[in-house]
Amino acid sequence: MMKNGELAKIFFEMAELLAMKEVPFKPRAFEKAAHSLEALGEDVADIYKREGLSGLKKIPGVGAGIAERIEEFLKHGKIPDHARLKKQMPVDVSGLTAIEGVGPKTIRLLYKRLKIKTVKDLERAAKAGKLRRIPRMGVKLEEKILKSVEFQRTHAGRMTLGEALPISRSIIERLKKISGVRAVESAGSLRRWQETIGDLDFLVISSEPERVTDAFTSMPDVAAVTAKGETKSSVRLRAGINADLRVLPPESFGAALQYFTGSKDHNVELRKIAIAKGYKLNEYGLFKGERRIAGTNEEEIYEKLGLERMPPELRTNSGEIEAAEKHRLPKLIDYGDVRGDCQTQTIWTDGANSIEEMAEEAKRLGRDYIAITDHTKSLAMTHGSDEAKLRKQMAEIAKLNKKSGIRIFTGAEVNIAKDGALDISDEVLGELDFVGASVHSHFNLSEKEQTARLIRAMENPHVDAIFHPTTRVIQKRDAIALDFDEVFRAAARTGTMLEANAHPWRLDLKDGLIRRAKEFGVKFIIDTDAHSTAELSYLEYGIAQARRGWCAKKDIVNTLGAADFAEVLEKPKTKRFT
Repeated sequence: MMKNGELAKIFFEMAELLAMKEVPFKPRAFEKAAHSLEALGEDVADIYKREGLSGLKKIPGVGAGIAERIEEFLKHGKIPDHARLKKQMPVDVSGLTAIEGVGPKTIRLLYKRLKIKTVKDLERAAKAGKLRRIPRMGVKLEEKILKSVEFQRTHAGRMTLGEALPISRSIIERLKKISGVRAVESAGSLRRWQETIGDLDFLVISSEPERVTDAFTSMPDVAAVTAKGETKSSVRLRAGINADLRVLPPESFGAALQYFTGSKDHNVELRKIAIAKGYKLNEYGLFKGERRIAGTNEEEIYEKLGLERMPPELRTNSGEIEAAEKHRLPKLIDYGDVRGDCQTQTIWTDGANSIEEMAEEAKRLGRDYIAITDHTKSLAMTHGSDEAKLRKQMAEIAKLNKKSGIRIFTGAEVNIAKDGALDISDEVLGELDFVGASVHSHFNLSEKEQTARLIRAMENPHVDAIFHPTTRVIQKRDAIALDFDEVFRAAARTGTMLEANAHPWRLDLKDGLIRRAKEFGVKFIIDTDAHSTAELSYLEYGIAQARRGWCAKKDIVNTLGAADFAEVLEKPKTKRFT
């Protein structure tokens, strides 16, 4: 799976480098392939080993040319085209494009005018006031860049959950195949499904620890071994994250899993409870004096402490311990509870697959329905739909619904203008089954302006949901300024659903905001924001986000089946959830 990530990074970089050279069409092709590789549920190396080039061409967004480049990488560890482009434009593409306001054309201009190659070069030039001297740049851009550089610095050293989880799963599968391994679990922030991950933790039960540590430290994806002992090893992976392994006896496995899952604050409170009851709790077990009284599994530890077992996603010392003491933990939405996906994009705008292909993959994944929500006209970069194009798409969906075997809802991701107006007429919005509205511009408005903007959009009787409500992009762009209580109050009043966007770049709303919105009676939907069939697998990230927000199944509207979901949409908004 780590090969998928490496290739995705290369193709994203090739897309940016080609865009700098103003090469038409190719940048989008490489970008689509990169998105597909990121979301791919299988190691691309395994696909190639089994099916060769023909198997690679079956990956969404991967044509013959890109398949050949993947083959080059798998055989030789590099792609000559990529190396040539890097030589022609020797800049830190991934670092610079992570800065808000800096795209391919800006990077090219900055390199030509100021020889800026790195984020450090960019920061120095902005602080020196050099950017404002370049046409079409100015003081505001300098301020925006410096703010973004500082934002990046604050979030340095952590990997997104979407990057870390496939790596972790790949390592777990390798460890399971080692002779003598009886159990393997990931721990730490990844087991809590936190949105960013500092490092990876693996716990193994085995009677042959030396065999396990040797296999772990000699994995092909290990860049350096930083520690190696009989039962504990640490490595630095080529993907840029550290990984720790602990080999344990069965009697301590549950205690270690509880301890290394954390969080730190959660564990501190548990130890206080243990001490108050005359126990000692650590990674080896729960002890009464010198006698271990629990440790084989987590359940017995929590039970001895008089607590319900808390799902890992809740273990942040944010009220879960108090609720567990009173046996009042919520019954969280489960990972198989969501029945439909209500935000997907297709080749009608900026997606990689047709409506039929998206519907077929959704059906294969066990979904009951899918809403097609391509972008609308004011988002020009996506070739967004106008009213005529939307009506044409509705007609195609009507035909597909007669043969697809899955309910396809007509829809749109309507753009919210600066003043809260929408870019599609109410007449056409009223003809759609499902309407999501999104902010895609004017991110720097004041809290008062942004709040009024979102509320005006929610007050439109045809807007069923607000997609990615805060617009944040993890580790790249912070959330817009909003008075969240006012937004949540308006969402509840108007019957507008708020999205828990499952795309691992977004995870928007944040968990704490989901929990706060629940207090106002807000209802949610969980969507993948998929732009390809591969990204339809992202749903689990959004479900984890909702679980961290203490959501039950009843809080998420698209846990309903297709007929019941359609019945909800047929009601006037203000009467849907009363």
